[in-house]
Amino acid sequence: MGIAFDGSNLWIANRGEASVTKLRASDGAVLGTSTVGDEPCGVAFDGARMWVAGAFAVQELHLSDGAVLFQFAPGGGIGTTGVAFDGANVWVAFTFQNALFKF
Repeated sequence: MGIAFDGSNLWIANRGEASVTKLRASDGAVLGTSTVGDEPCGVAFDGARMWVAGAFAVQELHLSDGAVLFQFAPGGGIGTTGVAFDGANVWVAFTFQNALFKF
C-alpha cells in the first residue's frame, strides 16, 4: 500500500498482511518482515527511524531489525491515511477524527 526509502532499503506496507517488508534496494533481497498491526497504509523515513501508519495505530520502527519502538493508538477507529516527514516532524493524517497529528 505504501513505500519509503531509507537511503539503502525500501520499506513496503503490506496492508492485507498487517506487516512491513524491508527490501535491499540494490538487488531486491528481502531483509525482513515486521508485524505492525492492522492494515498499514503508509510508511515514512525520518532520517533515523521508519514510521508506519495503520488502520488503528501509528508505529515507529527501528531501522536495523524493524522492532516497534513507539506506538500511538488514540482509539475511535482512527483510520490513518498517510504519513510524511517534513525534515523536522512526522505528520499523520487521521481520517475518522478529521485530524492531523505531529510527532
